[in-house]
This record gives sequence, C-alpha cells and structure tokens, in this order.
Amino acid sequence: MKKIIPVVLSSLLSAFLAVFLYAKFFANETVVYESPVPSKYTSFAEPSKGEQYIVANPSNFTNAASRVTSAVVHIKSLTKSYDWWGGVNYASSSGSGVLVSSDGYIVTNNHVIEDATDLEVTLNDKRTFPAELIGTDPTTDLALIKIEGKGMPAVNFANSDEAKVGEWVLAIGNPFSLTSTVTAGIISAKARNIEILDDNYAIESFIQTDAAVNPGNSGGALVNTNGDLVGINTAIITKSGRYEGYSFAVPSNLVKKVISDLKDFGSVQRGLLNVLIDDVNETMKDELGLPSLDGVYIRVVNPGGAAADAGLKQGDVIVGINGRSVKSIPELQEIVGIYRPGDKLNLEFIRNKKKMQSEITLKDRYNSTDVNKKEARSSKDLMDLGFELRNLTSNESSKMKTEGVKVVSVIRNSKIDATNMEPGYIITKLNDNKVETVEELVDIYQGLKKGTKVMFEGFYEEYPDEYFYAFRK
Repeated sequence: MKKIIPVVLSSLLSAFLAVFLYAKFFANETVVYESPVPSKYTSFAEPSKGEQYIVANPSNFTNAASRVTSAVVHIKSLTKSYDWWGGVNYASSSGSGVLVSSDGYIVTNNHVIEDATDLEVTLNDKRTFPAELIGTDPTTDLALIKIEGKGMPAVNFANSDEAKVGEWVLAIGNPFSLTSTVTAGIISAKARNIEILDDNYAIESFIQTDAAVNPGNSGGALVNTNGDLVGINTAIITKSGRYEGYSFAVPSNLVKKVISDLKDFGSVQRGLLNVLIDDVNETMKDELGLPSLDGVYIRVVNPGGAAADAGLKQGDVIVGINGRSVKSIPELQEIVGIYRPGDKLNLEFIRNKKKMQSEITLKDRYNSTDVNKKEARSSKDLMDLGFELRNLTSNESSKMKTEGVKVVSVIRNSKIDATNMEPGYIITKLNDNKVETVEELVDIYQGLKKGTKVMFEGFYEEYPDEYFYAFRK
C-alpha cells in the first residue's frame, strides 16, 4: 500500500502538469481540416466566358494521322537509258506522294519523278497502279501525276497563310520499306529560302519544321492537327544525308495553284512583276530613309514588263501586296506565285520616303498577259531547251533597227548552254527563217523533226558581228 500511493500521486501530478502547460501555451491554437480543392496548372489562366484558346500540346495525333495516312502513297520511278553499244540500262528511285483528288491525281516533288520513263504508285493498302505524268514545275520542285481510279482517299487543303510559327504539325510519308510513317513537330519558321532550286524563276518560301523527314518521305504530306494539308515535304538540311533537325515544305496555297495549272495547261502559268529584286539591307535603309529593313528593293525594271507598265521605278521598295505586308523576297515570291498572267494586284511601295500605291497587271516572262495551252507548251519547249526569251520592245527594235527575240537567261547544263550562247543574244533567224516574236520561234522549232540540225542566227547588242549557234533537236 505504501508503494502504490507514491505512484498514484506521481501520475496525478504529471497529468495536472500536462493540463497546466497545454492551457498556458496551446489553448489559442486552432487546427482546421479543409476539404480538397481541384488543382490548377499555374501556366494557364482561366478563360473568360466565350474565349477560345489553343492547348499547346495536344493529347494525341491519332485523328489527324488516321485521316491522312491512306492518302499518302509510295512512288517508284524507273528511268531507262542507253549505252554506247545500244544496251539498255535501268535506274530506279522512290519517294512519297499525296492524293489530292478522289479521281487519282497525286502531287509529289519534281525530284522524285525527274527523268522517269515509268512510274508506279503503291497505296497505303498495298494496291499498285501505273501512273501517268501530267506535268512538272522545277521552279517549285512540284510534279503532278495520275492513277486511274475512283473514290480514292484524298487530303483536304489548309490555308497555309494561316499556319502559325509554333503550331503543331505532322509529317507523313510512305517510304517503300516502311509503308506509312508519321512524325510530329512544330512549325519553326515560314518563308525560308535555302537556295536549293537552280532556276532563275524559282520560288523558295518554305515552311520550316522540326518534324523528322528523311529522303524516302520527300513528296509526302505536312498536315495540321485537323489532318488538313499545310505543305508538301521537300527538303532537309543535312551533312550526313539523313534528318538532322530541319525539314522544309512547299506551302499548300502554292501547291494548290501549281497543280491547278498543271491540270489545266500542262505547265505552270506564272504571273510576274518583271523586275530584278534584292532584300533591303542596312545601307539601303539608311540611304533611302526607310523605317525598317522590311521590304523588297527593285534593282531593275524590265522594259515592257508589268512593273514598267504600272509606273514602278528602280529604287522603289515594295512593302505590301493586296493588303499583306512584304518583308522579304521569299514572301513576295510566294504571294505573287499564286497568281497568273493577267491578274491584277495592288502594290504598296516606298519612293522618296513616301508610301505609294499602284495597280499592276501581271505578265509572263515574255511580257504577255495571255494564258492559254499554246503558250504553256511554248514555255515548256523553251525551258526544255534551256533558255528564256522575250520579244524586243518597240524602243529596242527601233534602236537596233531589227526585229527579233532576246535571250533573257540560259540554264546551266542545258542544250543551249552547251552551245556557249549567253544572255543578251538577239535571235533574228532560226534555220534561215526570219524570227520576230517568241511565238514565231517556237512554231518554227516545233515544226522541225527530231534529229534535225537547229541553227540560230543573231547578234549581241554591243557587238556588230553575227553569231551562230547550232545543235540537234
């Protein structure tokens, strides 16, 4: 009993001390248990009523991919050539293409089918068709081919002008060994010029993406997250020959115009300003008193061309077309490239530090506003030969006291280039037939049989002697 009493007293004393200390130091503290609330991403603000916003990273791309993969095809290109002993050699290459209509029209890159003697198309469902070449456009590296069929799966076109830098896109190709391939990335830049097309009239205003594109995917589709066509995958910048982070696509608006021309005329009907141009640099900006480096400087106005007729002059700086700002040569080329000869545009330009406007009627490279199949064939014949011509202006004819056509440019490694003809040559006769217009020259040339000797007679303005250039058709 004596041992229990101290234990009880000690317990009571401890309890009393605990109560005293709690009342002294913790009586005013309140503990609240809150019900959980939904978590929020700190990087997103709550949208106001009626406001729409784009999710930066879509949860998946399956809808877009499923809509497009069936419309992306594999193209096998077979080229037949002959050796010195009459033997036949064959070479093949391949790439991708995109069905753009339910009746079998397919757009691809010109370099995929260039020089092909036979074309074979394999659909995503493994069906194989022979293909017919409808037309090519080396200036944009595009080509149009066709297979026979109905109810083919085809893509819808997006408005590439509305594509935004940072927007998600898919690159879809059909290399032979892998059937369909889909990669994702974002639009890194627009209106890129990477100087890969060797043509005086080339349009390089590529959409740049970081979606992986390898050589077998050339000619494939670049689509937005709705599955609509934004561009045709065309090129990569690489040292290894494989994808290294940059790929480039021809914008869909330009694609749409080119394939429309190829269907209707067999070649592209290009509306031109008929000027030589440069991007604005710091020196030009300071000398001309320009507000910025935006714009395109007119270096030369070709006589009798569209710009000359509209009153534009050397030194003018084009800053807008049809209400759209023009900051660089690729932008100008892309905008003008979707129009045909005879179309009218409203140009905004700076002259003597003042903004001015002028309506311009586009012409072709021969200073004509007409569009017809004969001119399309003529243009193709001249490009196949390897030079570009225009009619002499009345002032030039009067000054030189002759009629004829002028060589504007010569394409490297062409038949004409092999003759050593140079730009500036005035052609007055073809096989002893007097030539006064480009149309007459083409008519005479088209009437010659294959293998016939072709002889040009003419002169250079700065040299009085006659010059002759010959080759076999």
